[in-house]
Amino acid sequence: MSDNVKQSATEQNHQAAAQNPRQPLTHDDIRQFVPPVDCLDGKTILVTGAGDGIGRVAALTYARYGATVLLLGRTSSKLEYVYDEIESLGGKQPAMLPMNLEGATYADMQQLEGLINKEVGQLDGILHNAGMLGQLTPLEMYDVDTFAQVMKVNFTATFMLTQALLPLLKDADHGSIVFTSSTVGTHPRAFWGAYALSKQAVEGMSDIFTQETQNTTNLRFNCINPGGTRTNMRAHAYPGENPMSLKTPEDIMAGYVCLMSDASIGVRGQVVDLQPKD
Repeated sequence: MSDNVKQSATEQNHQAAAQNPRQPLTHDDIRQFVPPVDCLDGKTILVTGAGDGIGRVAALTYARYGATVLLLGRTSSKLEYVYDEIESLGGKQPAMLPMNLEGATYADMQQLEGLINKEVGQLDGILHNAGMLGQLTPLEMYDVDTFAQVMKVNFTATFMLTQALLPLLKDADHGSIVFTSSTVGTHPRAFWGAYALSKQAVEGMSDIFTQETQNTTNLRFNCINPGGTRTNMRAHAYPGENPMSLKTPEDIMAGYVCLMSDASIGVRGQVVDLQPKD
């Protein structure tokens, strides 16, 4: 190959790199992410269901990597405990945002947007972690009031909160919205009723948000499927299961941090399974 041809090829490669400076991570990259110590420094991240389980661990982990964490949950005493944990770790001062998503109105969420804007001034990410299991029973026997509760907490409130907070997220350099799905959301399963349907709807919502924003904003929407994890919800769903056979929330945090960090810029509209089956 002549020097001129080599030079031309090099120039083409540089132009391609300039147009696409960062290749999106693969799902394996996300699962195996090794977070730099300050990868969330300067970011403000809202975590729903932050009082216990995966939400609590995610909040602590985000704070450990430099984020200011906004703790949203329905039980103030649990939020206070997580707040104290973050402060004891030397993290940036968090904020508590008590809210019962089942009863919250859209006006409540708009007020929350105004409060965050006034008191914090920015929002870089949301982890939608709050969820309700409901009943494991055939749909023909499913209690309709419980069905409405599950859909409100897992899907409708998630949509309303996302929409209400979009003005703040659009102002972020690279806003990231992470929804929580499930294996039964991606592949609906008998007897999982409203939970499976709500998670299927969440995956569709993430896909639609992605299509509608990817060419006009820097926002990215993705779903995480944590897989079988040692939480209270898992224990209620599988009462006979040995919890010691499951990974802890701490074991799967790499993916949660990755999708909130700038390392995942370009990852959009994905459903990332943190514990894929072989």
